[in-house]
Amino acid sequence: MIEFRAAPGRLRRLAVGAVAAAVVVSHLVGAFASPAQAQLRPSNGAPNSFADLAERLLPAVVNISTTQVVRQERQPTPPGAPPGERRRGPDVPQFPPGSPFEEFFRDFFDRQGRPDGAPRRQQSLGSGFIIDAAGYVVTNNHVIAEADEIRVILHDNTQLSARVVGRDARTDLALLRVQTTRPLTAVGWGNSDAMRVGDWVLAIGNPFGLGGTVTQGIISARARDINAGPYDDFLQTDAAINRGNSGGPMFSLQGEVVGINTAIYSPTGTSVGIGFAIPSALAQPVIAQLREHGRVRRGWLGVNIQTVNEEIAESLGLDRPRGALVARVTERGPAEAGQIQPGDVVLRFDGREVTDMRRLPRLVAETPVDKTVPVVVWRRGREVTLDVRVGELPDDQDQAGGAQPQQPPRERTPPAPPPLEALGMSLNVLTPELRQRFEIGERIRGVLITRVQEGSSAAERGLRAGDVIVEVGQEEVTTPQQVAAKIQQARAQNRRSILVMIERQGEQRFVGLQVEPAG
Repeated sequence: MIEFRAAPGRLRRLAVGAVAAAVVVSHLVGAFASPAQAQLRPSNGAPNSFADLAERLLPAVVNISTTQVVRQERQPTPPGAPPGERRRGPDVPQFPPGSPFEEFFRDFFDRQGRPDGAPRRQQSLGSGFIIDAAGYVVTNNHVIAEADEIRVILHDNTQLSARVVGRDARTDLALLRVQTTRPLTAVGWGNSDAMRVGDWVLAIGNPFGLGGTVTQGIISARARDINAGPYDDFLQTDAAINRGNSGGPMFSLQGEVVGINTAIYSPTGTSVGIGFAIPSALAQPVIAQLREHGRVRRGWLGVNIQTVNEEIAESLGLDRPRGALVARVTERGPAEAGQIQPGDVVLRFDGREVTDMRRLPRLVAETPVDKTVPVVVWRRGREVTLDVRVGELPDDQDQAGGAQPQQPPRERTPPAPPPLEALGMSLNVLTPELRQRFEIGERIRGVLITRVQEGSSAAERGLRAGDVIVEVGQEEVTTPQQVAAKIQQARAQNRRSILVMIERQGEQRFVGLQVEPAG
């Protein structure tokens, strides 16, 4: 099980390792509902029962069992032991035959490593659903990752061997194919964009390996970012989903797949009513590409971007924080060819609004490769429309480049001039001595920060000694005096903040620093 930590709870992917465990089922005796409660019925078009819908959908949902052969190192021979004798592993405690504890402890010690170093088979369980009667099955990539054998178990317990048609780690999706002699029950995609907070949904899957299990709930929130990947746009639900539900479908009341259950937020590892599903609007085109090509071709713009906050919006003259601020343009990338510049704020891409930074990567990724699209950017106080031909996202995402190799220091270097103080920062020119001291490449140009005063605006924005100020107010600077002049100009214009570009270890980003207006 892949786990995401997020205090105070934890986000967990939902695949289940085959660890034997004692399951205690408590039976509640007696009826505790009051007559008034018993008369409550769902309203606003919701059914009194989901039984008919569940009966129709259950045959299209499958359990997925994977096996991975884990090879182990042979245990070393204890010092002084006879040749050929290996270190013994712990013995399994003796329990009555058939005892559940016998199976539990045998599995536990087997996972710790067999003393003879022999390979062991590790199993995990997940869920999936059939999208084509010919045998195409959708699931999460983490359910089948690194599996040596994949078996799909149908609702009638028929077991079929499956092969991977394609997988996409960036969205955690995978497409399988099983060979079948009879048509299978399939389900269709729904429109997740049409789902509203409060709409009813059903989740069907294989929690804890129990088999087809139906739970119901509502859409609790949309567009959740749980830091699982670059295209996070999860639907949140309170339908009970647990480990083993990974890859299972989330249905609308029309019986269409509107999400793929993927993760839960939980301090215990079990459902607390906060689950996350990949929306069908994101999953459907990915699965279509996996089916056609076996891989996903994504659009690529070739920029590093960052969030536009209040200070940055004010310093750029934007009416409110919106769009995606371009911090760096990849050399020879599509953005450079389309004349996008660092400091531009992307407001619209191919006619669609960029409401915040997170939206732009998904819009670009969904755009067909080689398509030329209009891109509206905010540049120097006005909107500029550029035509950009979208490229294909490379497998290597580290496209920005690192810091330049360091040059050997000169034998004699003049001493650094006295620093200039501005906005709680000590600023200095980039002398060879300071480049060597702070490990700054020769090709980097700007003004060096040698000290940051605690409690200053610069300190609050995370600036530190060794950072290089490359631009102030979207104009290049090379001396502390130029930085000071820009700050004074902003004060004279009664501006509350000024935009500064910082270079740190080969990465560039913009920072909005507060300035005090004159008078």
